[in-house]
Amino acid sequence: MMLKTPANNQLGCVTFALHSHLPYVINHGTWPHGTEWLYEAAAETYLPLLAVLGDLEQRGVALKANVGLTPILLEQLSHPLFKEEFPKYVIRKIEAAIKDADDFTAQGDQHMAKVAAFWRQFYQEALRHFEDLHGDIVLGFRKFYESGSIEIITSGATHGYFPLLGTDASIRAQVATGVETHVRFFGRKPRGIWLPECGYRPAGLWQFPVSLNGLGSAHGGKPFLRAGVEQILAENSLEFFYVDTHLVDSSTRFTPYEMLAGGVPRAVEVPSDHAGKNFYRPYLADTPDRKRAHVAFFTRDPRTGIQVWSGDHGYPGDANYLEFHKKRWPGGHRYWQISGAKVDLGAKLPYDPAIAQERVREHAAHFANITADVLKNFGKHGAGMPVLTAPFDAELFGHWWFEGPEWLKYVALEYARPESQVRLLTGAEYLDQYQPNGFVALPEGSWGANSDNSVWLNEDTAWTWKHIYPAELAVQQMANGGLWRGNPTATRLAQQICRELLLLESSDWQFLITTKNARDYAEKRFHAHLDQLRALLDTWGRFEATRQVPADKLAELEKIELRDSVFPNIAPERWATIQD
Repeated sequence: MMLKTPANNQLGCVTFALHSHLPYVINHGTWPHGTEWLYEAAAETYLPLLAVLGDLEQRGVALKANVGLTPILLEQLSHPLFKEEFPKYVIRKIEAAIKDADDFTAQGDQHMAKVAAFWRQFYQEALRHFEDLHGDIVLGFRKFYESGSIEIITSGATHGYFPLLGTDASIRAQVATGVETHVRFFGRKPRGIWLPECGYRPAGLWQFPVSLNGLGSAHGGKPFLRAGVEQILAENSLEFFYVDTHLVDSSTRFTPYEMLAGGVPRAVEVPSDHAGKNFYRPYLADTPDRKRAHVAFFTRDPRTGIQVWSGDHGYPGDANYLEFHKKRWPGGHRYWQISGAKVDLGAKLPYDPAIAQERVREHAAHFANITADVLKNFGKHGAGMPVLTAPFDAELFGHWWFEGPEWLKYVALEYARPESQVRLLTGAEYLDQYQPNGFVALPEGSWGANSDNSVWLNEDTAWTWKHIYPAELAVQQMANGGLWRGNPTATRLAQQICRELLLLESSDWQFLITTKNARDYAEKRFHAHLDQLRALLDTWGRFEATRQVPADKLAELEKIELRDSVFPNIAPERWATIQD
C-alpha cells in the first residue's frame, strides 16, 4: 500500500503519542523487580514497535507517532549491561518455550504445543532483530526518526514530577538534561516533550506542601513566585507537550489571536467557555511572558482513548486477547486468553493467536471509524485542521496488551486507504502546517487519578517529599557556589550529587508506593539514593572546608559512580539559581 495524498474532504488528523519510560533499574535488582522489567519491555514493546515501523515502511506507510523515549530509558537501553544480558534473557524464554512444547506434546495437548511454538518463534524473532540492530535498540528508533516515520520527543531526565518539585532549578535541570541527552543520542534537539505524568503547573505563587522541619526558611515558610512549566520549556526551545482533557475543561481563560505580520500574536480576551476552545486544536499555554514563551499543547481526546487503554471497556479486554496475569511457570509464558471480564484465572480458555489477529484487524477498523466520526462531529470549532490526540504509555502496546503493536500497524493501514478522510501526523508536522488557535490558561494537574497531584503526594508518600525538598535546596546551594570548577575530582563529586538527586526525584517511586505495585522495591530504591546523596553531600561539605576529598571518600564516590553512571555530560551549573 502506497502513501495516499490527502483527500479534499479531509476531516482532520490523528496524532499518536507513545510514552516509553522505565525507572532506572540497571545495577538495582533483577527479578521480580529490576532489570527484568527492562528486558520484558524491550522484548514485548520496543522491538515489536520497531518491527511494526519496519513493516509499515515496506508498505510505503508511516505511523507518524510521537514516540517519547525518556532520557533515563535511553541511558538504560544503551548500557553495556543491558546489551550483554538481554540476549541471555531472550534465550531463556526460547528454551522455556521449547520445554513447554515438549510437555504439552507429552500430555497430548497439541493446541497448547502450537502456542508454545508461537512463543518460541516470537522470541527467536526478537533475538534476531536485536542482533540485526547490533544490540542498539536506540539506533533502531533513530533510523525511523531520521526517515520521518516517527517524531521522537524527550521528557524530564528521570521523570521527576514537575508540579511538586521544590525549585525551578530542579525542573530546569530535569528539562535541560533531557534535551542534552536527546541531542547526544539523536544528533538534534527535540521539538516536543512528554511532561512526566503529564504534570503541568502554571506560573504563580507556590509553597512547599509538606513541613520541612525548619528548612522552609529559605522562603520564610511563605508562598513564593515560581515559573510556569511552559516558561522553562521555552527556555529549552521546546515547542509542544501534552495535557489531559481535564486541564482544558477547567482552564480559566481562552484567548484567541490573529497573527500579524512578523508572527506577532494579537489577542482578544473572551470567556474561557468560548465555542472556539475544544479538544481538537492545539493551543499555546498561557503565560506571563507571551512574547517569549510560545509553547503549544495537544489535548488527550476523551471520546476515543478509553477504547485503547481500558481493560474493562476497551479493546485490550476482548475475550480473545492474551491474558496478562496467568502464566505458566517456571518459564513465565502465557497460554490463555482473557475469556471474559469476570472469568476466574483457573477457568481461562486456551489462547489462539490466529483468532486474536482477526480481532486486531476488526478493532483497528473500528478505531479508524470512530476517530473519523469524532473529528466530523466535534472538530469543527476553531481555525486550521482539527487534530485528535491519542497519548498512551508505549508499554501498553505489547507488554500489557500483547496484540497492541499489530493493532497500531493496522490502524495506520486503515488511515492509509485512499478513501480515508483522516491522516496521521506528528505533532511537529502539524505545527509546521497550522497555527495554534490561541492561548489557554491551564490549571495545575496531571493525567493521574483525579487529574491532580494525589497519586504522587498523599499520606503514603508525603515522607518522600520531606526528604526531596531539603536535598534540592542543598544541591542548589552547592551549584550556586560553583566550587567544583577547575578541580576534576570536585567536578566528579558535584556531578554524582546531581545524578543522585535526579534519581531520587523519579516520579516512579511515589507511583509504585501509591499503587502498591512493588512498594517495597520503590521504598528501598528511594532510601538507597537518599543515603548515597547524603553521603556525597557530606563529602562535599568536607571539600568546601578543606578543598580536599579524602581517599576513603573518593573510593566511596567511585562505587556510587559505577552503580549509577548515567548522564555522562551532566552539568552541575544547571541547578544554580537563575536571577530574572
